[in-house]
Amino acid sequence: MSWLTSLPAVVLVVGGLSLALLVAVLARIAVRALVPVGEHDRVPQIVTPLMPTLGAAFAIFAALTLASEAGYLRAAEGLVSDEAAATSRLAWAATSPRVDAKPIHAALLDYLQATRAKEWQGAAAASGDDPATGSAIARLERTVRSEAARPELGSPTGTELLVSLDAVTSSRRARIAAASRDVPLLYILTLVVSGLALIVNAGALVFRSSLRTSLLIAGIASVVGLSLALLFALSAPWSGPFIVSGHPLDAIIGDLKSGFFGGGS
Repeated sequence: MSWLTSLPAVVLVVGGLSLALLVAVLARIAVRALVPVGEHDRVPQIVTPLMPTLGAAFAIFAALTLASEAGYLRAAEGLVSDEAAATSRLAWAATSPRVDAKPIHAALLDYLQATRAKEWQGAAAASGDDPATGSAIARLERTVRSEAARPELGSPTGTELLVSLDAVTSSRRARIAAASRDVPLLYILTLVVSGLALIVNAGALVFRSSLRTSLLIAGIASVVGLSLALLFALSAPWSGPFIVSGHPLDAIIGDLKSGFFGGGS
C-alpha cells in the first residue's frame, strides 16, 4: 500500500472522488441492466432498509480508522520532539567542564543535517539505511565515545555524554520503526468495501430516477471518496502528503550553527 499512501494529496482527493462517483454511476446502470423489468418494484424494498445499516457500518469503520491514524500522526510528531530533546541534551552535555565541545557539536550538526536531508521521507525513512546518515551517526558515536573515555573528564561527565548519546540513537531507532509501520491491509479492505457497498446501495436506490435526481447520491459518494483519501493521506507521516514536521530538529540545527550551546561548530 506504500505506493498509494505516497501519492500527493490532490491525486488522492481527485482519485477518491472519481472512484466513488464512478461506482455510483455504474451501480445505477448495472441495476437497470441486470434486474428484470418485472422485479424493478422490489429493488427499493430491498435496498432502502439496508441504507441505515451500511451507512452506520461505514461511519463506524471510518471514525475508528481515521481517529487511529490521526493519533499515529500525533505520536510521530511526539517522537520527533523526543529526538530533538535528546540531541539538545547531548549538545548541552558536551559543554561540561573539560569536554572538547567543538568536535561533538560538529558531528551532531552533520548527523542532524544528514537526517533531515536524506532520512526524513520516502524509503530511507522506513529503512534507516541511508549511507550518508549512517556515516554521520557512526562519526558521532566515535567522537562522543572517544571524548567520554578521556580519564580527565571523570565518571559523571563521561556517563552523561554516553547516556545522552544513547538517547539520540534510541530516538532515531524509534523514529525509523514508526516510519516503517503500515496500516493492515485487511483493515483498509474492510473500510473500502463498506464504503463501496454503501455507494452501490445508494445507486440502486435511485436507478429508476431521472439523471438530475440521481445526482443526490453524489453527496454520499463524495463523503466516502474523501474519507478514503484522508485515510491514505494520514497513514504515512514520513512518505505521504502529510510529512511529519522536522521543525524541532531544525531548531537544534540552528542553535548549533549559532553557537547557542556554547563552543560553536
